[in-house]
Amino acid sequence: MQTNVYVDGFNLYYGSIRKTPYKWLNLERLCELLLPRNEIHRVRYFTALVQDSPDDRTKSQRQQTFIRALETLPTVSVHYGSFLSSRVRMPLATPQGWQRTAEVIKTEEKGSDVNLASLLLADAFRGDFEVAAVMSNDSDLVLPIQIVTKELRLPVGLLNPHPKFSVELSKVATFKRSIRKGPLAASQFPDVLRDARGEIRKPAGW
Repeated sequence: MQTNVYVDGFNLYYGSIRKTPYKWLNLERLCELLLPRNEIHRVRYFTALVQDSPDDRTKSQRQQTFIRALETLPTVSVHYGSFLSSRVRMPLATPQGWQRTAEVIKTEEKGSDVNLASLLLADAFRGDFEVAAVMSNDSDLVLPIQIVTKELRLPVGLLNPHPKFSVELSKVATFKRSIRKGPLAASQFPDVLRDARGEIRKPAGW
């Protein structure tokens, strides 16, 4: 069955990839292994561009290299949200004397979940898939999944990057799969690949 997969990039990263050697991830191959009976028609990857920090000055370069690798895959498209930074005052975990709060810079990723929900619904309404799968464990996606399954009567599965399934998502998903080490290990890009711009090399440390 023609299947679209909607990947919450940060949910996948923090749930399954962050502390593993599986960061050089071929998403198309991973989807094929997780859904072996389905025809992968489209993989939509939702992320936001990160910025370097004092303790990691190559973070953005690694991400851009990974995105270049993803863009060599015919089924994959990349969709961007953004990061919003603001100054907020928050309580100290251990207040000292008169000081109860401190001003901090809070950075939040914005847009990925909205973009994912919007394109899931848009693709469903225009008949772009027979089956959808959402690679996330974010309960904010309950309503769009429910609209597709209940109103449009199309199946939507859950590909969960985390050890436990969201109770709310489990109630509305048509089927569920856990993302385990085996498929991740079997879905790595080669160390070097090419696009129209030249060589793409696996980042050091990955």
